[in-house]
Amino acid sequence: MHVLFEFLPLILFLGTFLYSRDMYMALGVLMVAMPIGFVIKYLKTRKVDKMYMWSTIFLLVFGAATFYFKDLNFLFWKPTAFYWVVGLAFLGSTWIGDRPLVRRFFDMAADLPTDQLTKAEWKTVNLSWVAFFAAMGVINIYVAMNFSQEFWAYFKVFGLMGITFVFMIAQTFWIVSKFQDPEEAESAESD
Repeated sequence: MHVLFEFLPLILFLGTFLYSRDMYMALGVLMVAMPIGFVIKYLKTRKVDKMYMWSTIFLLVFGAATFYFKDLNFLFWKPTAFYWVVGLAFLGSTWIGDRPLVRRFFDMAADLPTDQLTKAEWKTVNLSWVAFFAAMGVINIYVAMNFSQEFWAYFKVFGLMGITFVFMIAQTFWIVSKFQDPEEAESAESD
């Protein structure tokens, strides 16, 4: 249910576009749905989802520019700009703070023994996320500039999310594979 709630604004965006064939109308729906979704999520959890918050802010800024300049390129560039800014934040966290962002993400997401990975391993994982976000920005703008609006709308809702989901699952499996079983860790320490 939580995942469906996260995707609801995007589903409303795609549904509006497919029904109206008007990207501006679909953008308007998305610009209303994202802040409402953010507020509802906050009221349910009493926590600010920073990724959702920044995505909403980027949407409102790029959406406003799209309407003001009557140029859909602002909308098409929004995911790319967002991915690149997030990638830069991950890159900066390699040197700023006590833990890279990817480790902070895994510390928040689940009760995992993240201290079992070395700093070098976390740095490698973090840099793979930097590369991932950079590539996603390139892929988004390539699709936006070389395919139809309808194809881009489908790709934005299902393609970008699908690729992100697969990447996150692969990263999770790799990270978890590095963890030692608590019994094995104890026997390794006693040797």
